[in-house]
Amino acid sequence: MDANTFAKYEARAKIIKAMAHPTRLFLVDELARSGPRCVCELTEMVGADISTVSRHLAILKGVGIVEDQRRGAQVYYRLRVQCVLDFFNCVESVLKCNLVDQRRLLVSEP
Repeated sequence: MDANTFAKYEARAKIIKAMAHPTRLFLVDELARSGPRCVCELTEMVGADISTVSRHLAILKGVGIVEDQRRGAQVYYRLRVQCVLDFFNCVESVLKCNLVDQRRLLVSEP
């Protein structure tokens, strides 16, 4: 693999790694459903302290999944790219396939 190809896959891995946390997946899903939300609202929904939620949002922002906008004293976050939801659909498809495989194993047991 040449350096350019490696850099491309490394960039992809960085984005996937940023999403690899249940709280961050929840934040992305919530922003997709409800649109822009302030950190205070998201903190209440997650049930964690504001610094923890802010850190999760900073990770998502760092890879370009979300963007922020200051409105007075509040910071609002929104999805920067809607296509991240395609990834969620793909993950759900994998989960369903795995479930089918597991059911098949259970049914075929003696």
